[in-house]
Amino acid sequence: MTPSVNLTSVYVLRTIKLLSVRNLTRISKKFYYRGGNLKTMKLESPAFQSILTSELNTLVNIFDKYDHELRIAGGAVRDLVLDMVPHDIDFATTATPTQMKEMFNIEKIRMINDSGEKHGTITARINDKENFEVTTLRIDVVTDGRRAEVEFTRDWQLDANRRDLTINAMFLGFDGTIYDYFNGVEDLKNRRVKFVGDPVSRIQEDYLRILRYFRFYGRISEKGNDHEESTLNAIKENASGMKIISGERIWMELKKILCGNHARDILPTMLQLDLAPYMGLPDKADIEEYRTVCCATEGLDPQPMTRLVALLANDDEVHLLHKRIKLSRDELQLGSFIVNHRKDSFDNDPMKYCQFLFTDSPGEMKKLTERICELLKYRGEKDLMDQFMKWESPKFPVNGYDLVDRQIPKGPIFQGTLHELKQIWKFSMFTKTKEELLENLDEIVEKVTEKVPSKKRK
Repeated sequence: MTPSVNLTSVYVLRTIKLLSVRNLTRISKKFYYRGGNLKTMKLESPAFQSILTSELNTLVNIFDKYDHELRIAGGAVRDLVLDMVPHDIDFATTATPTQMKEMFNIEKIRMINDSGEKHGTITARINDKENFEVTTLRIDVVTDGRRAEVEFTRDWQLDANRRDLTINAMFLGFDGTIYDYFNGVEDLKNRRVKFVGDPVSRIQEDYLRILRYFRFYGRISEKGNDHEESTLNAIKENASGMKIISGERIWMELKKILCGNHARDILPTMLQLDLAPYMGLPDKADIEEYRTVCCATEGLDPQPMTRLVALLANDDEVHLLHKRIKLSRDELQLGSFIVNHRKDSFDNDPMKYCQFLFTDSPGEMKKLTERICELLKYRGEKDLMDQFMKWESPKFPVNGYDLVDRQIPKGPIFQGTLHELKQIWKFSMFTKTKEELLENLDEIVEKVTEKVPSKKRK
């Protein structure tokens, strides 16, 4: 009888041979092989053919000339298997960064972005036309839940082991051969999102993978809530690990989830797994309001904040969210704007409401228009939004110089007078001229002065 072979031992020994003696103790303690079963198949599709540019062929020929393997890696392979042209293409190679730099220098290929070298990435610019990011195969030696200390390897299967999801752990040769170690092609065919190997281990290597899982679930799955129970349990068990992830990284992933497929179901699932406090969201988020807004904004291309703010009760919660995930100034202002106006009454003239809101709200014209449109998306008012976007806001005919010329004192009286004039103009439906507005200026100033405390009039 042929003795059974322990693949774990085989690959650990192979890895140890590839690394220097000084690293053996650390590897034996920290590195664990996770398995994998290589399957190969041929890919022939218009999408694959479309990426084979002359610049890419030049890159491939250089690696062939110096006897280094080069393949397409990660997400680009996933997209090509789905017959989609990838937006970005990453490459993996058996060559070390030093070897890549040597051959690129010999071939007079320009290299850019030196900061990637410490992570094993060299960016080559071919024919001053296309940039190609090429990364040396790696294994994770030590991880802390955010970053990994890596060692270079020449073993493609070991590199596949360090990746997060099965659908992202494939490689593609330039002859069309797919190298699939964890049934990624089958998972894509079944629209299934799974971690490579043990979900708990993959998550603990980088807790951001929790959000990456949900982002890719939205992209791949055909159903809104068809997760494997073991995956959800692993996420809930490790939810607290999210506290060490930066707010910027969380928001980057969360935005894609909010505007992706199944957003109506995915975020509530995330909240049920106790992720809310680590994303800056309240424990008692308004899930029903969120689901309603997701339905109302379907097909309207809402900004991520337009949907996310539905979970928040008030402006204080908007600012607590900002404190955790570091919103941009425009995102913060949009969130506050929607929270403060989402329950406003349109009365009997919705268009008039929009015009008056535009007139009364501070802000640059273009951004203010965008905020009102997002508010209307939130409320599902597509027809009203289309009507409002066609409206050309008239220019307020009075400015500060007009009041200075009439010796109105600067300060509260000046500001109050300008505001009162704008209200008169607004309620005339923007028809009153400058002369008509200034006709009764003395009476307006007197009225405003009476409202200003005497100690502030000066």
